Amino acid sequence: MITALAGGVGAARLLRGLVRVVPPAEVTAVVNTGDDTVLHGLVICPDLDTVTYTLAGMNDDIRGWGLAGESWTVMDTLDRLGGQTWFRLGDRDLATHLYRTQRLADGAPLSQVTREITAAVGVGARLLPMSDDPVRTRLTLAGGPEISFQEYFVGRRHAVAVESVRFEGADSCVPAPGVLDALAESDVVVICPSNPVVSIGPLLAVPGVAESLIRRRTRVVAVSPIVAGAALKGPADRLMTELGEEPSVVGVARMYAEVAGTLVIDESDAHLADDVAALGVRCIVAPTVMRDVEDAERLSSTVLDAVSGRIA
Repeated sequence: MITALAGGVGAARLLRGLVRVVPPAEVTAVVNTGDDTVLHGLVICPDLDTVTYTLAGMNDDIRGWGLAGESWTVMDTLDRLGGQTWFRLGDRDLATHLYRTQRLADGAPLSQVTREITAAVGVGARLLPMSDDPVRTRLTLAGGPEISFQEYFVGRRHAVAVESVRFEGADSCVPAPGVLDALAESDVVVICPSNPVVSIGPLLAVPGVAESLIRRRTRVVAVSPIVAGAALKGPADRLMTELGEEPSVVGVARMYAEVAGTLVIDESDAHLADDVAALGVRCIVAPTVMRDVEDAERLSSTVLDAVSGRIA
């Protein structure tokens, strides 16, 4: 049994490879919900939807988010009316948000609604939100106000400097049903190549999650989202710098050293392997850039082999 901590496109791509290496029913993904937002009265869960659409083979690989073959009639009409269209929602994607919002209003918890959505689109892996309680990532801009994650990431295109990050509601939230059991019972826990600050950070802030990983540290393997000193997608490298961390695989290892016994880094960072090991983190060097599903499958095999002992 494998449990992955997941958030964003990098996680979705690795999970797509993972379910080709092991039976999907043996994979549980605990997904970040700190990015969630309410817009047009709809509850939107970007990371849950990205992972769901990718595992269902419905995602738009070019954009990296949303559905392939999407249409934009609603957004175009809303724009003509003068409504808010800075956060683009495709016509088919809207159906997901409409369904989720209605079910939550009916009293169903997010974890149950997620099961219903993933079953409807044929996802074989188990997807769990990190909590049924609302947790929201909030960022304080350098010399400026505190804003929501989506205003930072989409509204301002993550082109503004950040002074601090906090996870509102994390201290008082409860892990979603099955989260702690999955972490405790899995043979391997994978920290996906997601932004360590705003994708994995909220997951580790959920009570009991970090503690569970610390207890099983030798069975926890992380994949660095930083390659050759830069993030492949998104602002992870800039956020690390702005928050005082080195934007490199060494910085990633330092952030994860307490919870992960192994870090997989890209071949382009092989010269930093000894520096990672000096932090007490076992270092595996392998190709980590996932250009296609075959790359994702090979990387998934490497990750599992690293914990099983087939890679020295």
